[in-house]
Amino acid sequence: MFTTVRLPFAAADPFIMRASDGMYYLYCTTEDSTGLHGTGFPVRASRNLRDWTDCGVALSKENARWGTDNFWAPECYEIGGKYYLFYSADWKENPGGALENFRIGVAVSDTPAGPFEDLSDRPLFDPGYPVIDANLLIDDGRLYLYYSRCCYEHSVDGLEESWIYGVELRPDFSGVIGEPTLLLRPCQTWEGRSAAATGRRWNEGSFIMKHGDKYIITYSGNFFAGPDYAVGYAVGDTPLGPFVKAQENPILERYGRVTGTGHSCMLRSPEGELLICYHGRTEETGNDRVGFISPAAVTADHRLIIRP
Repeated sequence: MFTTVRLPFAAADPFIMRASDGMYYLYCTTEDSTGLHGTGFPVRASRNLRDWTDCGVALSKENARWGTDNFWAPECYEIGGKYYLFYSADWKENPGGALENFRIGVAVSDTPAGPFEDLSDRPLFDPGYPVIDANLLIDDGRLYLYYSRCCYEHSVDGLEESWIYGVELRPDFSGVIGEPTLLLRPCQTWEGRSAAATGRRWNEGSFIMKHGDKYIITYSGNFFAGPDYAVGYAVGDTPLGPFVKAQENPILERYGRVTGTGHSCMLRSPEGELLICYHGRTEETGNDRVGFISPAAVTADHRLIIRP
């Protein structure tokens, strides 16, 4: 049985893909001394989720076509023999001088380790507000993109809020189909633990998976740099909801000496066990976000359980 593993390297916003070559590939955000500004996406490979090999950088700001800074939250998908890297960054087009000008882009490579090249010199789409944390679902031949609208200049009842949306993607990744659908917004008490100190509430860092005839979406709440960052989930009947949040949320929060647990993804172990990968902090690692992998399970009535 798989037991919780702490990865031996910093891994903010970790995402793990199991490729057709049988290897696991982990992509993550880099951090500078402020803990904020991503400069590229390191890649590491493993066969057993415990021993990892450094594969270099999948994409960096130096070879990006539309992004200028804050390269965050990469996720990679193998589709049709190629590998597509979804990520967020500051868009170079910023005529209004917005302090947060994040958008989502897609890069492609013939190998999971890259190097990746942007499909376009523009983001995937422009909803008119800053967005981060791309996540993809392929369901019955259709593609769906999930993302977080940033808190920036999004005031709700005196606080700025981050909301999670979903929208169908064009098959060639040239844009979206229709208007985005609001899926999740802060509404549970635990999601406001850092609101007094920050003036903000968050639902962000989503990951969706299908289980039987239901869709389970995980997400993170509270300030990412604080100890109360935690994971909740919701269940829906269709890829675009509506979703109902679990009453037992949060299902993953600070435990032992680990705090700030969040921005997670789900995967299967080599033996087929359901796992969750997320980042957190410890006294030893300080402000650096390090990766963890813990066992998980979904019950017959679609309840998601994490066992850190």
